Formats: sequence, structure tokens, C-alpha cells
Amino acid sequence: MVKIARHDQVELGGASSNPARVYVIYTGGTIGMRQQARGYTPSSGYLVDQLTYMPELKSRDLPAFDVHEYDPLLDSANMLPSDWMTIARDIAIQHDSYDGFVVLHGTDTMAYTASALAFLLPGLRKPVVVTGSQIPLCELRNDARENIVTSLMVARSPRLPEVCLCFGERILRGCRAVKISADGLNAFESPNFPPLGRAGISVEINHELARREPDGVDLLAPIIRTPKVAALRLFPGITHELICNVLQPPLMGLVLETYGVGNGPERDANILETIREATDRGVVVIACTQCLYGRVQLGAYETGSALAQVGVTSGADMTSEAALTKLSVLLGRGLPPEEVRVLMQENLAGELTPLEA
Repeated sequence: MVKIARHDQVELGGASSNPARVYVIYTGGTIGMRQQARGYTPSSGYLVDQLTYMPELKSRDLPAFDVHEYDPLLDSANMLPSDWMTIARDIAIQHDSYDGFVVLHGTDTMAYTASALAFLLPGLRKPVVVTGSQIPLCELRNDARENIVTSLMVARSPRLPEVCLCFGERILRGCRAVKISADGLNAFESPNFPPLGRAGISVEINHELARREPDGVDLLAPIIRTPKVAALRLFPGITHELICNVLQPPLMGLVLETYGVGNGPERDANILETIREATDRGVVVIACTQCLYGRVQLGAYETGSALAQVGVTSGADMTSEAALTKLSVLLGRGLPPEEVRVLMQENLAGELTPLEA
């Protein structure tokens, strides 16, 4: 039986052999959409209705769970940093009342949200599993059912105090995940870090890879402002005028997607001078690689050294999604640029591999 309480809170699940209880946040996305005149669209109450027709959710092997449906529901292409904060605060409020959390989300910006939550919840002591689907739950053939069931199983796992992204067969660290396919059912990968687990015949988690429970750290990061950050991908022929326009105030941070191991067009002195002027006035510029695999090494080539000399900071092997959200959270805490540059090179949530590792 489904009971709808106030604020769209829904209790689902039968008598479970596992006493765990999971808090499910439905933000929108393909997983709960229905076909309408202009295409697939999130529809209030529709996902919950669909869940009532999933007999597997009554299994004694699954935890009981409550669903909190957000209003408005969003296609993830419409997600904003303020929405990351809403989700993080929701989890923080409910943290002591549940054994784990599932965030149902659209796939387009899922990797950004999973990364942001990792930095917004530094004191997390329970699993947060971000998932969604490529095909809506309402369709006869879909990937939504498996992703929901697997995510509920992962969310009840002990000794998994971190944000995960669960999709298809892969259970990934959230701040290491990237979307690699627009239409494949294994749509996400973790290029520079092994999966935390796999969902095959059984759901298996490698707890040796999982982060340890934090000690003496506040659950929620103290965000005091919404900083202006951006990302810019280098390309042959990029002009200093374009870079200058991007770096104009009030921009506070930039993820610069460079070539290879952190190379840029040092042949154009105007580009380097434009970047130097920005970093001198406090803009934090982080170099990530456009490559799916590997890490930035700004001193490996002259073109990379030139970027370092004008104040660009290495993003190591972070994904662009992780770098952007980490930069946003650190600047949002009101930290000075010098401290942000240092912290961007430190491993805060498992997002990068230290050189000594």
C-alpha cells in the first residue's frame, strides 16, 4: 500500500527482512517521465504511481524506503548549483533518520550533481547513490527498474560513507564519474579510478576502495555565496578575445580544458597575458585534460609550463565535472584564491589521485 503524506512524502515497500530504511529523492529526469505532446516530460506523481506496479519493490531483500518528490521536477539539463545545495541540505536534514539515500536524477548532468554532493557533504557517514535511466520506467523495455533496485541495495550497504553513481552494471565513485554514452545503458564510466563495485549476478562492492568514515568533520559544507565559475575548452584557433571575454569579472574560477597533459597555445602571447591578468586579480584557473584518461602535468611540455607560469593550477586527473563542482564549492565557502588553489590540488573526496599514490 502506498501512503502519500504531506510534502509529497511517500512510503513504499513491504515487510523487509532488512531493517534498513532508505530516503529516495526524486528530482526529475528521464526515469519518471511520460510521453506528452512535446516529448518526454517530468510529471508530478507519475513516478510514484509507476513504482506501485513494481512487484520487486515488495521483496523482503530490499530495504523499506520513502520517496520525496521535488517540486518542480526538472529535466537535468535545467539543473543549477542551487539545486545541488537543495539536495545536499535535504540529505543533511534526513541523515540521522535513514540508513542510506538514493537520488533519482536525469542523466545529462548526473555526473555534475554526483560530484557536487561529494564536496557539499564532507562529513557523510552513509551511502548516497545517484541514479536514473536512459529509458523511462513507463516504457515496456527500460533500464529504470534495474537501476532503482540496484541503487536501493547499494544504499543500504554498511561501510560505504560516500556519494556513488550507480548505472547499469557499474557502481562508481560519484566525483570520478563521467557520462560516456548518449544512448547506451552503461552510460557512465570512471576513467581514472576503478569502480567501487559491479552489479552482475550479484551486487558486489569493493569496500577496500571505499572512503573511510570521516571523523570530526561537519556533514554539510558551509556555503556562504554562489560563485561565478565557468568551463572553457581549448581548440585550435581560439583567440585571446574569446578567452578575455570569458575571464571578465565577476568570474571567480575557470576550468580550462587543455590538450593532452595540460598543454595550451603558448605561441599566442596575448592568450598567456590574458590568463595572467585574470589570475593576478584572483581568478582561479584549473587545467584539466580533454582526454578521457590520464592526468595533467603542466611541466611536461613547454606549452604546459607556459600555462603554469601565468598562474594556471593543475587539476591532476580530476574530471572536468569534478573540477568545476569542487571549484564552485570551495569558492562558495568564501575561501581566498590562494587557499582554493592549494585545496584544488588536494584529494578531498577521492576525486583525484595524489602523485605519491
